[in-house]
Amino acid sequence: MAKVLYIKANPKQASNTFLISDSFIKAYKEKNPADQITTLDLYREGIDFLRERDLGDMGDPEKLEDRNHRVFKYAYQFLEGDKYVIAAPFWNLSFPAILKAYIDYICISSLTFKYTEEGPVGLLAGRKAIYITTRGGNYSSEKTRALDQGEPYLKTILGFLGITDFTVLSADCLDVIGVDKDEILRAAIREAENLAQKF
Repeated sequence: MAKVLYIKANPKQASNTFLISDSFIKAYKEKNPADQITTLDLYREGIDFLRERDLGDMGDPEKLEDRNHRVFKYAYQFLEGDKYVIAAPFWNLSFPAILKAYIDYICISSLTFKYTEEGPVGLLAGRKAIYITTRGGNYSSEKTRALDQGEPYLKTILGFLGITDFTVLSADCLDVIGVDKDEILRAAIREAENLAQKF
């Protein structure tokens, strides 16, 4: 049985992003009924930015052992996952800041990565992740791809943790005048359902 962590980062529950990601999860459940899926809605969870006392706790080995600690509980939850589904809209050339705040909680030395003489090493090798996003314009072309800072950041930070099996599913051009938005979403949902069969 695999453990899937479904991370949602959008204040709007009725969102195009979740329309696609929920379809992915539904198809995945149908294909893998025995797997355990945990949903973590970052806005409902109330993820906050790390404060000074939190940084102090990060350097305390005794507090690191507390799996329910307000700082470390997210890293332990992430550590227990085998697969990760990250759903977040494209905001201001990246993703909502709450997702970056969450990442700061899961990047914990000696839990999800470690330092060696050769440099940092991720401790989550062999796991996989998919990033599902929606974008108002076309950010998949060769000309505009570099404007998207969210996708490459997630690929890099997850790779830093050892997760190199990283897939992206994006629905582009949803705010472009004259496009068939419904068809773009239908196509993205079909792709999500197909990807779920192999995830």
